[in-house]
Amino acid sequence: MDAIITAGGSPEPDDLLFGETGNSPKALLEVAGKSMIQWVLDALAGSEKVERVVVAGLPEDTPLEFPRPLTILPDKGSMLDNIQAAARVLIPFHPPDDFVLAVSSDIPTITTHHVDWVIEEVQRTPEEVFFGVIERETMEKRFPGSNRTYLKLKDKDLCGGDFNALRIKLISSDHLLWRKIVDARKSPLKQASLLGLDTLFLILLRRLTLEQAAVKIGRKLSISARGVVSPFAELGMDVDKPYQLELVRTDLMGKV
Repeated sequence: MDAIITAGGSPEPDDLLFGETGNSPKALLEVAGKSMIQWVLDALAGSEKVERVVVAGLPEDTPLEFPRPLTILPDKGSMLDNIQAAARVLIPFHPPDDFVLAVSSDIPTITTHHVDWVIEEVQRTPEEVFFGVIERETMEKRFPGSNRTYLKLKDKDLCGGDFNALRIKLISSDHLLWRKIVDARKSPLKQASLLGLDTLFLILLRRLTLEQAAVKIGRKLSISARGVVSPFAELGMDVDKPYQLELVRTDLMGKV
């Protein structure tokens, strides 16, 4: 299975991470001796199930290591544009129904074990989109004080994962709603509102389960989607704030 790593964007001066990055891409922040994205690449490299990787959003001469085919694409200006540019690199190698992994560059605590778990779940997925979520209890037990944003569903409080998959034919679709949802990715309630007021109200009233939410998302986007609760908090431990950066630095320093 091939993977796209989203790595575009540098924090602006009003971003809380600007003091750490300056004008450099967030993906290249140093964590326990390597950049965040290199930790992600190393986790992918350890899996025999991962073949090609396309990094979307960094200068082409960025010094990254991966033992199999690696393509680095410059930033196209938005996450969706970066993902679609990466998909165009991979399309010649795949029939339209093949899955491609979509991985964030700022989840440095993932390991090869987590990569293999996601791929095995994806391979059991008949739907067109696979997305992972993490329960509040799982996240807070593994990363106390991480302060993730949770969506309160009927049966669970969940935060989004940053290691998902979708069939490659969907990535090239330029549905306007895709772009709006990607732009609202840090706010589950904003995403829900884009999917319809009925969905937003049901979430606010805690009347939706994860399965029902996946069905509503699929109907709105004219796709089929499967949401899976991950037992691994690492798949959703992304770095957006300085205290989260220190949290993952402390965690990984104990492993080098």
